[in-house]
Amino acid sequence: MEKLVVEQNNIRIDKYLSEKLNISRASVQKLIDNEKIKVNDKFIKSSHSLNENDIISYTLKLDICTDILPENIKLDIIYEDEYLLVVNKPNNMIVHPANNVYSNTLVNALMYHSNLSNNGYRPGIVHRIDKKTTGLLLVAKNDIVHEKLSKMIKEKQVIRKYLVLVKGSINHELGTIDAPIGRDIIDRKKMSVTSLNSKKAITHFKVLKRFDNATLVECKLDTGRTHQIRVHFKYINHPIINDNVYNNKVLNDFGQMLHSKYISFNHPITDKFLEFEVDAPKEFYDILKLYEEV
Repeated sequence: MEKLVVEQNNIRIDKYLSEKLNISRASVQKLIDNEKIKVNDKFIKSSHSLNENDIISYTLKLDICTDILPENIKLDIIYEDEYLLVVNKPNNMIVHPANNVYSNTLVNALMYHSNLSNNGYRPGIVHRIDKKTTGLLLVAKNDIVHEKLSKMIKEKQVIRKYLVLVKGSINHELGTIDAPIGRDIIDRKKMSVTSLNSKKAITHFKVLKRFDNATLVECKLDTGRTHQIRVHFKYINHPIINDNVYNNKVLNDFGQMLHSKYISFNHPITDKFLEFEVDAPKEFYDILKLYEEV
């Protein structure tokens, strides 16, 4: 571990190290969460206040979990260069290992295919979609690109659009759902719109087509909270069709009618404008055919 002697009083450790090491505060917080930073030989929280002459011990690398192994799983790669990939994730695939699941994830497949940024249990993963959500994902091949892409997403420089089928008829053509999302206080496996320990969440949508008791919409995200689109549409009483978590009625085991259809951004290294679009899988349209157009 590297060591650093603090030169000032009453400053948060995440702010101090961000300035000293020229990395983001989010990166500092991630290192703290993964016990890669100590103060006076003790693990601390990111809100810890430093004093002059405190000794910070740190390492800037997260350990990629040795339980995660490369697996020869077929990938649908939409774009690839030496810095990043754009992949089309299939239905029923977990993005990264979690909850003692270490195999058959997108990360396992990516590790077999390429070198990835060092991001602990989530190597390469800049943003996520749910297991039963299909479509486009950005993947970073090194730490510099990962940091740049994460910052671009935070600053709304990456445009992401989703195709969604929701219950009921949305009467207006355009809308914005601006409602904070946090962990549900009753069911901790769910997220909900709440003022308690929540984060700002904004979803823009426009109606593409109306059906009998269903509406096909396109969503654009300003933020990327867990289950954001699913929670927001449940909040406005238009839950996503076939969502077994936020909708009571399920048609089959395909999963929620939610597809990551479009992504665009300026390349973090070359600055070239890139945009990609993929159609939803056949199973999505099979369910869509069950609804008659208005």
